[in-house]
Amino acid sequence: MKSDSRLSGILHVLLHMAEASGPVTSEQLAKAMRTNPVVIRRIMAGLREKALVVSTKGHAGGWAINRDLSSVTLRDIYEAIGAPDIFALRNRTQAPSCLVEQAVNAAMDGALSQAEALLLDQFGRITLAQLSQDFHARMLRRKGSCDFSDNGSIDHAI
Repeated sequence: MKSDSRLSGILHVLLHMAEASGPVTSEQLAKAMRTNPVVIRRIMAGLREKALVVSTKGHAGGWAINRDLSSVTLRDIYEAIGAPDIFALRNRTQAPSCLVEQAVNAAMDGALSQAEALLLDQFGRITLAQLSQDFHARMLRRKGSCDFSDNGSIDHAI
């Protein structure tokens, strides 16, 4: 199974947006993420459907976070992107009538369900505000900054 980094990428985008003083264009976010603005618009459309972000058109338009960072959890965002599979492990299904396969699959189903429930519970405890605080603490230790420059790119101090 192919790895899925959409959640991590979206969190990255949202934290950049949280640092901006106003709406951020798809082009600006695409530069920060080293991707195409179309990819950003596709991602943001899903978040807009769940009222996590809003978009405005025009000269000063762009994307903005629609809720207080402390009210948005990783689970909210995970669900907004369609709740992709968390684990790549799958059951063998070549011999469904085999009692050994049934026993193995039952054990795996139980363990995977418990692990997924724990992970989703943890996602529900982590907010964008906590991620933002962690980011700011890291920036202070590095004595840097991160902001949107006049030319529309995102500057990172390393």
